[in-house]
Amino acid sequence: MGEEGILTTIKRFLFSNLNRQLMMFLFFLFLSAIFWLILTLNETYEKELKVPVKLYNIPKNVMLTSADVDTVRVTVRDKGWQMLAYMYGDNPPTLSFNFKNYDRGNNGGVIMASDVRRHMERQLEMTSKVTNVKPEKLEFFYNNGERKRVPVAWKGRVIPDHLYFISHVDYSSDSVDVYASREKLDSINVVYTELLNYVGFRDTLIIPCKLAHEVDVKVVPDNIAIRFYTDVLTEESIAVPIKCLNLPQGKLLRTFPAKVAVNFVSGIGEYKTLRPEDFEVVADYLEIEQKPSEKCNIYLRKAPPGITRTTLAAKQVDYLIEDEEVNR
Repeated sequence: MGEEGILTTIKRFLFSNLNRQLMMFLFFLFLSAIFWLILTLNETYEKELKVPVKLYNIPKNVMLTSADVDTVRVTVRDKGWQMLAYMYGDNPPTLSFNFKNYDRGNNGGVIMASDVRRHMERQLEMTSKVTNVKPEKLEFFYNNGERKRVPVAWKGRVIPDHLYFISHVDYSSDSVDVYASREKLDSINVVYTELLNYVGFRDTLIIPCKLAHEVDVKVVPDNIAIRFYTDVLTEESIAVPIKCLNLPQGKLLRTFPAKVAVNFVSGIGEYKTLRPEDFEVVADYLEIEQKPSEKCNIYLRKAPPGITRTTLAAKQVDYLIEDEEVNR
């Protein structure tokens, strides 16, 4: 079929009786939708709007310990088309209040719902009516710059997969500045994260999280990132020399064997850094002298942090006490 044949087929389709009926149906459907939309938007609706509230004229020596921007929920009644303008327009309603007009002293102030309603109605069209405001009051808190630097700690359930453990925790900021009343500052010694709940991970876990604090306390920064490093658990042992405590001058204690294995559980990375001198296994000469026997007790006196389930392969060993002169 040539080009002329294709054009002829298209003209026949466009100007066929069936196609004209379809086009007419779509036209009236579109027209009906327009009338329905006009009628719908002309009806009266009530809609709850979230309106940001901000304070201005804050003195330079004042530090807000509550959020400097809050939100109120205002229910507005008006025609549908006007409600669309409030919800999706270029200039949504916002509320600003003069700090000095609402400061009640004693490091705090209150903005009542009646004030919110009055300021809100000034921004609305004459046809709009505010029917409800939540909450009934907005409280703000401040101090005169008093602050305290405190450490950060995580809180909650952070449990790696079986045979893994948390080898190290790193904070993007390990301490924060806390602004509050002097009484509260004295009682705050650490700031915890919001409750964390992460289970069954193997690789390094990075968690962005908020810091938990009361409404009249400000924390800077109030968001941090925590990095949990993991390692694989392994059972290992290291041979450690046995030392003697309280040994009198001129005496020499020999144990058989001279070393004993210390068994423990640690991460593979941690194990690679361990040395025998990180441990201390001892026998006590005074105990041997008071309770002589064929074997002496030995004790694990020191072990490095980061390992668990430390045990000695033997709790008693054979021994021999010699005079150093004889030994020479």
